[in-house]
Amino acid sequence: MASSLITLSLLLSFSLLFTPITPSPSPSPSPSPYLSPIFLKNYNSMSANLRIFTYIPFNPFSFSSQAESLFYKSLLNSPYTTHDPDQAHLFFIPFSPHISTRSLARLIRTLRTDLPYWNRTLGADHFFLSSSGIGYISDRNVVELKKNAIQVSSFPVSPGKFIPHKDVSLPPVSTLVSTPVSASTVSERMLGFVGYGWVKGLSLVKELIEDPEFLMESEPPRTPSCYGDKLAKSDFCLFEYEGGDVSGIGEALRFGCVPVVISDRWIQDLPLMDVVRWEEMAVFVAGGGGIEGVKKVLRRVDGERLDRMKKLGAAAAQHFVWNSPPQPLDAFNTVAYQLWVRRHAVRYADRREWAQN
Repeated sequence: MASSLITLSLLLSFSLLFTPITPSPSPSPSPSPYLSPIFLKNYNSMSANLRIFTYIPFNPFSFSSQAESLFYKSLLNSPYTTHDPDQAHLFFIPFSPHISTRSLARLIRTLRTDLPYWNRTLGADHFFLSSSGIGYISDRNVVELKKNAIQVSSFPVSPGKFIPHKDVSLPPVSTLVSTPVSASTVSERMLGFVGYGWVKGLSLVKELIEDPEFLMESEPPRTPSCYGDKLAKSDFCLFEYEGGDVSGIGEALRFGCVPVVISDRWIQDLPLMDVVRWEEMAVFVAGGGGIEGVKKVLRRVDGERLDRMKKLGAAAAQHFVWNSPPQPLDAFNTVAYQLWVRRHAVRYADRREWAQN
């Protein structure tokens, strides 16, 4: 009997020793908006180390878009600027948005023949600003600029003028800056909101005006607070990728209104596309089915997913704000981060190679 008790005691001891211990539940962390789990570590490394050398422009000029102008001004006054090209990770080529093909070819030819930096990578560590992007031109110098250098453009970029994984698009500058409104303080809820000019398609606009589930701005909002209130009370904000005004995407994210991007073709030039998880904080839908087709897609988003998308968007919203002067993690600095991760960009041997990527 005593032997049996000893055996039972030993069995209980071993059972307790090897029984998995379930940890006490802890609060779930906020969802991360970043594609990389070490984004902040890499960002801090960029902030401490990035150096950019800017060539002196041939002639004074101004950029055609507000985002380009803000980026250029911020770059010239940033701690990333160096006057020693031997310390530079990247080289910026400033030129007028109205430059002719011949003048652009002459500019690249000058960099190739008079300075040693272009030829080290055939321009792969250079970048330039072009609002609508550079197209396919037969001149060798412009072809090298197009296929090797990093193009920084305004979003959205003209079809065929953007090379994914190499080029960068700038977050749009919001036309309105308003104080966030807490969604919990809004009693009335709407399925969606469409700001003035966000969609241009005539049939879609007509359907939206007549649809009671959508708020539709037919004129620019009179006050920022009115605009923010409509964003906060709406679950989704509709934007037309081609032809519409996309400047409010950052504001939509900030107010917890999930962007719905309407496009009939694949989108490869979203701002900060290799930084934030766009597919988890926005909805992409074709516009061919009209507003009923759009609503059908939106109704598939259940409450749990919608709440997660709003949280991700709010967390990512700081990266879409253009500050003057720039602030950590804002639009300028996050674009600079995208340039930093491209400083070892691959140079394609010929057009056939990069056309397939």
